[in-house]
Amino acid sequence: MKTLLTKLFTITFLFCSIIASNAQITLHTIGDSTMATYDENTSDIRGWGMMFQQFFSSDVKVNNRAKNGASSKSFYMEAPYWTTVKQQIKTGDYVIIQFAHNDEKNGGLDGGTDAANPINGTDYRGTNPQTTYKEYLRKYIDETRALGATPILATSLCRKYFSGGTITRKGLHDLGPDFSLPATDHTYDYAYAMLEVSVEKGVKLIDLTTLTKNLVESYGDAASTAQLYVSADSTHPTALLGTLTARLCAQEMVKQNILASYINTSTDVLINPTNCDFGDAYTGQTLTKEITITGFDLVPAAGAFSLSVSSGFLIALNKTDTFTSSINMNYASGSLAFTKFYISTTQSVGGTKSGTLTVTNGTVTKTIPLTVNFIQLTGGTEVSVLWPLITNNTPILQGPATIFDQSYSNMYVSNYAAPNGTATVWPSGSGYDTTRKTQRNLLTGDAWPAGDIDEVSTRYIQFGIKANAGTELNIDLISLYVGGAGGSGMRCRISYSKDDFTTTFVAGEFQSMTSNTMNAVSKIPVIKLIDGETLKLRVYPWYSSAATGKTICLADVKIHGVALPASNLTTNQFSKKKVILMEEDGFIKIKNTPLNSKISIYDLVGRQLIKSSITNDDLSIIDSPKTKGIYISKIESKEGTETIKFLVK
Repeated sequence: MKTLLTKLFTITFLFCSIIASNAQITLHTIGDSTMATYDENTSDIRGWGMMFQQFFSSDVKVNNRAKNGASSKSFYMEAPYWTTVKQQIKTGDYVIIQFAHNDEKNGGLDGGTDAANPINGTDYRGTNPQTTYKEYLRKYIDETRALGATPILATSLCRKYFSGGTITRKGLHDLGPDFSLPATDHTYDYAYAMLEVSVEKGVKLIDLTTLTKNLVESYGDAASTAQLYVSADSTHPTALLGTLTARLCAQEMVKQNILASYINTSTDVLINPTNCDFGDAYTGQTLTKEITITGFDLVPAAGAFSLSVSSGFLIALNKTDTFTSSINMNYASGSLAFTKFYISTTQSVGGTKSGTLTVTNGTVTKTIPLTVNFIQLTGGTEVSVLWPLITNNTPILQGPATIFDQSYSNMYVSNYAAPNGTATVWPSGSGYDTTRKTQRNLLTGDAWPAGDIDEVSTRYIQFGIKANAGTELNIDLISLYVGGAGGSGMRCRISYSKDDFTTTFVAGEFQSMTSNTMNAVSKIPVIKLIDGETLKLRVYPWYSSAATGKTICLADVKIHGVALPASNLTTNQFSKKKVILMEEDGFIKIKNTPLNSKISIYDLVGRQLIKSSITNDDLSIIDSPKTKGIYISKIESKEGTETIKFLVK
């Protein structure tokens, strides 16, 4: 096994000189959950797209936009995905297109074009490989080229479906055996259909299906189960398989002279990510980041690597170990085994912290920059919204904010009851016993379908909060309890977003859940909502097999934060003339407002004090707030919105 892995990593790359470029090339990757990015604190899955950057020089930036549960159809049709990717594509970029896993949802039959009304109850994401699947591949190709970018097709990595020592046809995305078709019949073969489109459209193809088939078969069933695929299923890659798949793709790109001069040809030490940015954190919060390392053809052939971090950062081989300033990793036979390790950091004051991870064996030395930005919240007004979900979905609000009612997509509330009246298990510290009721939710139609191994983007339960006008709402906690009733097959992902899920973050994920057991989810996000911006929280459930009567149970959904006066209010100037606001003798006089404008007055914690319609295009007069202080006026019209601070003396 070790010899085979070494050979895989030491395949000689073609040498090409670096191509001069005036602008960084972006390599956009679109596809499904096997390519997607995951939060290492909530999931063991590592899509190969999130492991891809380490194989490119800094002249290429990988923009991984793959989406869990997406098919070629759903990624194209649903607003947050392909539409927003196209807005990021510029001339000279590249787009890798990988779909098949979720296109297979109906056994090779099309599920229609309307998520709300699929054909005969089928999963609308499903496509026929000879018709709909090809149509959407052509759309991606044509629209990518229209933007001046280069499309690349990539067949999907194989599933771990073994028969003896060989991956089955179904594992290679060929559903022919289900229809008693001979091996030479490609009617329901998605990889072959993609190959035909690549020839038809003159697009280069990366055959990841065959490449990963050879890799997985070389490991064998038992070793693949232990090392390459997560324990929950035979589809999603671990960090090792994600890295190996990314490596295979990069190698094949060099062979086909696709961005070859930008490919990292190093075979000594590979570290992912190549730039460790922890992002934003609140002061006092401890952040932990997962790093992977692999080494081959090392000189000397045996020894140890020292991994050390700058002051202000700590490192450990495992999350449960004591974090220190350095660790050592032994290696032999010229190879450092693929290993995960962790770096943590915290800070009691606000500001940016920078440092370096240094990896050396005395001969080979690699450095990775470390950065984190700590935000300190002082003052402000506490904001908290809680949905107890005991007898109804009425929320409890504290502080200046606006709540969105709980909503559902292809889900509904079945009832309010304990998951199990005598045997419900709650997390330690919850204070709840078996009688505590929860909101029990079912999918529309009551029957969970077979074959779901990931979220369905059109099936969710949603909660939301909005910052009041004139305020900056800093979200510092998302928490809830979630569990399954009636069986141990319930699964879910809890995600949040402030841009309608164009950009998505994960608060929690459960690839297995014990029946009638409530699980605690707690996430400290760093989210700033300004002047009307919205945070949405979604629970995406699925079940491990076809079933009825199984409910997903929710309780105590909470969003917490601190409201401050907005320091940088968004202002859109009206097209005709500048609005002028004056406060005189107990009245507010507003000049130059467009016809039919509306004006609202808020205090600095976001409470709305005055709202009235304005019909005069020259001068409008309304009552002024009676208490002295600073206030915020918001004037809205078809021509835009303007926000003005003013003082009442």
